[in-house]
Amino acid sequence: MSAAEQTEIIIIGGGIAGAGAAFEMSRTSKVVVLERESHCGYHTTGRSAASFTENYGNGIIRRIVLASRAFLTEPPSGFCDYPLLSKRGMITVARADQLELLREDLEAAQALVPSIVAMTPAEAIARVPVLRADYLAGAYIEPHSMDIDVNGLHQGYLRGARACGARIVTNAGVKAIGRQGGQWRAETPAGTFLAPMLVNAAGAWGDQIAVMAGVRPIGLQPKRRTAFNIPAPAGVDISDWPLVNDIGAEFYFKPDAGQLFVSPADATPSAPMDAYAEDIDVAIGAERLERATTIEVQRVSRSWAGLRTFVADGSPVVGPDDEVPDFIWLVGQGGYGIKTSPALSRVCASLIAGKGFPDDVARQGVSMDDLTPHRLRGVEPKARQVAS
Repeated sequence: MSAAEQTEIIIIGGGIAGAGAAFEMSRTSKVVVLERESHCGYHTTGRSAASFTENYGNGIIRRIVLASRAFLTEPPSGFCDYPLLSKRGMITVARADQLELLREDLEAAQALVPSIVAMTPAEAIARVPVLRADYLAGAYIEPHSMDIDVNGLHQGYLRGARACGARIVTNAGVKAIGRQGGQWRAETPAGTFLAPMLVNAAGAWGDQIAVMAGVRPIGLQPKRRTAFNIPAPAGVDISDWPLVNDIGAEFYFKPDAGQLFVSPADATPSAPMDAYAEDIDVAIGAERLERATTIEVQRVSRSWAGLRTFVADGSPVVGPDDEVPDFIWLVGQGGYGIKTSPALSRVCASLIAGKGFPDDVARQGVSMDDLTPHRLRGVEPKARQVAS
């Protein structure tokens, strides 16, 4: 039997959360990332809508996104070969029976993102000509919503972490977690690893990892989100279309490599698993698209699904466990993990380093109390950071 590998921080999960954390933590600590699949980002990270919007998710999510934009706009030198963000825009649309909801949402959106403005149905149809005039009653536009190069961001994190000495170990699903000499001991098919600090960035499997480590779970609920591609309308250039999002969270669509990306915006509770698209959800998405547009769905090119994992209040969970402070949570990002990863990675790394909550994130109106796992257990936080 080979000897256990000693490190300073074990990160379980090599998706966008674990990769971002490794990027930040490896600058000052020896880090090992354990990824259960043959490559990082196989699950939720690799199945994203690749959209950067400051107007999607609850208030905490939106503020974390605001704190992440600077990194995505101007990443560190050498982080990536091409810009991470590209122009897209997002139009939110409403039927006549949704106009009050649209008005309320617009008012709340403009409080955080003043560039969001109302537009007439005619203006929306001019931008996306397939929208039905007899369906559309109101709309607003977020002009600075962008597409994200998800792979570029994820690989930039992993490349930067490796450059600082981090080890990314694939095919390393954790089979057992115990304690040895006051440290965490993680056993995997790729070897055994020891560290005084363990970061749980396991996404939908986060509660399973906690139980394995003898830590109380926090009530993570994975929810399936379906997406599919269809051919673009014949003879129509869709490249400059914005993302179109229904105010009632019933569907959204956007250009995607010459085709249309469509989702019924489903959120079906699921066990942690390799999610796949159900035929009924694809059919529902096609029907909703046809109701709102003149597009007739003749063929689905490809369909897939991913898991978006939430806790009860819909906000991420970041920080030390209240009962086991060397067990660090980095989970519950919902469907917002890509665009929040820069800020949440900094928060997690700062807490582990004993530097407290980052000022730039706090200036956006986010506090440790908004993210700590303590909030889910009805107890007062015992600590704001992990001692270095």
